[in-house]
Amino acid sequence: MCKVLAVSESGYYRSLKPAPKKERQQLLLVKIQDIIHAHEDNSNYGVRRILLALSQIGVKTSYSTVYRIMKEHGLLKKAKRHPNGLTREDAAAQKSENLIQRDFAASAPNQKWLSDITEVPCSDGKLYVSAVLDCFNGEIVGLAMDNNMRKELCIQAFENACRASNARGMIFHSDRGSQFTSHAFRVCLAKRNAIQSMSSTGRCYDNARMESFFATLKKEKLYKIKTERYPMTYVKSVIFRYIMVYYNRQRIYTANPEGWPPSIYRERMLTQAA
Repeated sequence: MCKVLAVSESGYYRSLKPAPKKERQQLLLVKIQDIIHAHEDNSNYGVRRILLALSQIGVKTSYSTVYRIMKEHGLLKKAKRHPNGLTREDAAAQKSENLIQRDFAASAPNQKWLSDITEVPCSDGKLYVSAVLDCFNGEIVGLAMDNNMRKELCIQAFENACRASNARGMIFHSDRGSQFTSHAFRVCLAKRNAIQSMSSTGRCYDNARMESFFATLKKEKLYKIKTERYPMTYVKSVIFRYIMVYYNRQRIYTANPEGWPPSIYRERMLTQAA
């Protein structure tokens, strides 16, 4: 075989030996850098997401190895504080029971949805963003943005989510903000046979998974571009692209098996079920 390949016998056996440690680490660094450079927002990846991304391309290594390489080359990111809540409780409105009880797991799409509102400063005013998250895969299934935080904003986000998946009968969980306790919003839920669930007063952890999404949106994208410098129309486009293109379809999502992005994981599961 060596004659056919025109290599020496010693060279052949040398090729069978594992690469030196330094060389292996250098090759791993190149793969890590390729992952980070694959998308501008991948620069936010920490060790866990890099480890999952490597696994998806068939590279098996340890957490400690990835951590050490990323630390040595200045690739580790510092965590930022989560933003405070925005909505205010309507004391006079009839409340709904907390059906979620901090159990944010779901065995199938459209069983449990979470929602909330956040505000984003722009050069021409404040932009309010309402999103709907599916607990099954962490996907943002509904999104609405406007220059106010009236109930119509939340209604639009919910209706967008329902239209996208033709969903009915889900548990819809939010805080006790006046937008969600309004008569108009509850009529909207009833049309889809949705069951309303609400966080307990003053307990932000009752909707922690939704709060975590907004924290991710802000620390990974909005804080970096300094939205207060840009007009609302531009910031809207940035948010839409980050959520619907990157977050849902490309970003490693550690809560999903093998780290699959939310939309991709849902599509894979539905394909397997079919």
